[in-house]
Amino acid sequence: MTQTTQHTPDATARQADPFPVKGMDAVVFAVGNAKQAAHYYSSAFGMKLVAYSGPENGSRETASYVLENGSARFVFTSVIKQSSEWGRFIEQHVAEHGDGVIDLAIEVPDARAAYEYAVAKGARSIDEPYEVKDEHGTVVLAAIATYGETRHTLVERTGYEGPYLPGFVAAQPIVPQPEHRTFQAIDHCVGNVELGKMDEWVGFYNNVMGFTNMKEFVGDDIATEYSALMSKVVADGTLKVKFPLNEPAIAKKKSQIDEYLEFYGGPGVQHIALNSNDIVQTVRDMRAAGVEFLNTPDSYYETLGEWAGETRVPVETLRELKILVDRDEDGYLLQIFTKPVQDRPTVFFEIIERHGSMGFGKGNFKALFEAIEREQEKRGNL
Repeated sequence: MTQTTQHTPDATARQADPFPVKGMDAVVFAVGNAKQAAHYYSSAFGMKLVAYSGPENGSRETASYVLENGSARFVFTSVIKQSSEWGRFIEQHVAEHGDGVIDLAIEVPDARAAYEYAVAKGARSIDEPYEVKDEHGTVVLAAIATYGETRHTLVERTGYEGPYLPGFVAAQPIVPQPEHRTFQAIDHCVGNVELGKMDEWVGFYNNVMGFTNMKEFVGDDIATEYSALMSKVVADGTLKVKFPLNEPAIAKKKSQIDEYLEFYGGPGVQHIALNSNDIVQTVRDMRAAGVEFLNTPDSYYETLGEWAGETRVPVETLRELKILVDRDEDGYLLQIFTKPVQDRPTVFFEIIERHGSMGFGKGNFKALFEAIEREQEKRGNL
């Protein structure tokens, strides 16, 4: 197994970055019913509706709801009556893939420069840079293609003071806000690609966006008795934007990546990891709201303290809530994964609480994938 760690560069190195980023701007979902999706993520994930675009304010084709939790922003868009190429894309995407992520939007200091650099390095253009304006200011947008039908919209919103983008109006929360914030940032977004394509897309991020390889997991790192996968993680120089990329590996039975590719109809975003300051409270709140998490057998916790060491959460509580632990040379992390949040076994979420470790739970891979396999077997897809 080869593993490398990327550390945060100094200010001089950041200034020299050919593709500087400020962070994740939004994760944009195409869904069959955006109103209902907004209600689910408000109620079950504790997010706050902050902006809306629809027929009431001039958007005759689509309805979009913008939800936030700290710096994490989700946008849910559905078609009301398609009449343009964008509407046809949304409608066809939902029909072919089900509800899923279509855009991992990245905030950049200069959208035009970022776009020009990416296209010059071989990125496929979707939208050339353009401005959108309203009374709150100006936003510059551009978009490039990545794996499957996923895109990266490059967002330059310096000085913009509106609730999201021009064309959106401020909206009131759908449900009362929870007492405790469930999470406050997007940690990483994971993409699944076809067998043999992982290195191609790693190279894309290396060349087109100047991202570096942060971690690599191959061979026995991510394998059980029945299934296996390979994963590499790319990140920008500041580690604000991290994209693990998975591909299936040959094994006795169908891996979770194979299942995703089959039911999603191709490559796409598999899961989104969300940073929590208090994973115990988050899991309790989300469970109470109906979110289902993967189950971990009690045997996992019998020797946990021997190799994971002491954490801020007692083992008894970890066992009760089925939270996983991993430790590396920099510290430890706590993590748990939801089951898929739609009927198709595709998109799911991770809640992660970091204490120094910048890893991805390597010590948990076997327990995690065995838990996923148990769910696959219930669905008849193992």
